[in-house]
Amino acid sequence: MSKHKIQGSSCTAILVGKCASMDGSTIIARDEDGYDGINPKKFVVIPAKNYDGVHYVSKYNGFECDLHGDGARYTSTPNGNEDQGMKGIWGEQGINQYNVAMSSTETELTNPRCLGHDPLVKNGVDEDSMFSIVMPFIKTPREGVELLGKYIEKYGTGESNGIAFSNKDEIWYFETAAGHHWAAERIPDDCYAICPNIMCIEDFDFNDPDHFLCDPDLKDFVERHHLNPNPGTFNFRNIFGSQNEADSTYNTPRTWYGQKLFNPSIEQDPTSQDIPWLRKPEKKIAIEDVQYFLSSHYNGTKYDPFDTFASGDKKDMQKFRPIALDRNQESSILQIRNDVPAEYAAIQWIDFGFYAYSPYVPFYTNINDTPTNYKTADEKFDINSAYWMHKLLEVVVEPRYHDYINEVNAFRDGCQSYGVGRVDEIDAKAAKLSGQELQDFLTRESIATADHISDKTRELLDSLIHHTLLNSKYQYELGDNL
Repeated sequence: MSKHKIQGSSCTAILVGKCASMDGSTIIARDEDGYDGINPKKFVVIPAKNYDGVHYVSKYNGFECDLHGDGARYTSTPNGNEDQGMKGIWGEQGINQYNVAMSSTETELTNPRCLGHDPLVKNGVDEDSMFSIVMPFIKTPREGVELLGKYIEKYGTGESNGIAFSNKDEIWYFETAAGHHWAAERIPDDCYAICPNIMCIEDFDFNDPDHFLCDPDLKDFVERHHLNPNPGTFNFRNIFGSQNEADSTYNTPRTWYGQKLFNPSIEQDPTSQDIPWLRKPEKKIAIEDVQYFLSSHYNGTKYDPFDTFASGDKKDMQKFRPIALDRNQESSILQIRNDVPAEYAAIQWIDFGFYAYSPYVPFYTNINDTPTNYKTADEKFDINSAYWMHKLLEVVVEPRYHDYINEVNAFRDGCQSYGVGRVDEIDAKAAKLSGQELQDFLTRESIATADHISDKTRELLDSLIHHTLLNSKYQYELGDNL
């Protein structure tokens, strides 16, 4: 396993169907975490272009293929510098001009039995390339599933991954299983799903192509090699998944906590490997709820590593892997709305840094540029980079968490309210515009929103740094011994 795939193994995703969300939006959202505390990220717009004659070569693992046809404009959150650190693009997540969203990838694990019959491919289609070779060429989520599936079948993959696709009508979740096999399921409109680095798809119905898709050999492959532990059913998770001891502490507790938030009446064991993947929430889920979940660390439970209630039981506090942790790099909530025109229905909420301290910023995706500080993210610290500014916030807050968290939470609440209000304000003005004038307007206004929140972040840093310097434990007054 490569270093970056250990890096990628920390991500957490949540998918919310349009009838499960508060405003009728579809939502796919994912935290991109890293192998360690540093993996500089940017937010950019990739312009539309013709790809005829383009020969794609991955700088990460050498995978290569030819691209063809006209490609759409799309937003992307690539690595800060593809020539530094983990080489490659790693575009990860965004929304294209057809309002199709893609998030790639949620790292998963296939069991050794299945990999023995279909090994991973060293220079196959991996996380670093998937977004770049699929996102420009799809107009629906189903097209995304089918195109990525063809790549996996032809070239294979070196990883087990989960990939989400959505538009205003539907959400699909795609999982690679072994080197050349895959399956995908359409999320029911009235359900949500949490994906914590394990195989997720459960009962697969080969007779329902409107809701389930897979490679043409999947069923025969499983039967041929006697891979199904429960004949008479086809539980994808049970056939291909890992279900090892580490899952019970590293993965399933994150699903447990999310379902505790959205289905509080259901009692479950956080270590259980039988927690259902799909749930109908007991209340509608808002963008703010998704932000809270993706920024959480078992808040309000004995498993909170920040010791919410000062219980002092370090065994419980360190028992499970939290969502918010030092390896947080970039989180995106990809929202496609159904109550406004398509020209400004798509919003990408972005959070750089340590998610429990930093704010989500709403960017319309029908744009042609992003803020300068969101396009800057090299290996060296730079206060003029949005990524590094929010990473600095982590450095300042972490040593004095209980002293600063109330001020930090007030800051995040203020940014959240501001972001919601800005969407209302921009929507009202956007309704009177169209075409290039509308795109230019959404670009300016999205940059203005981000600039305002960046200013507020600098104000918070100023306050916290002043407090830290004025309250050093090494203070010594000149007059103390006079």
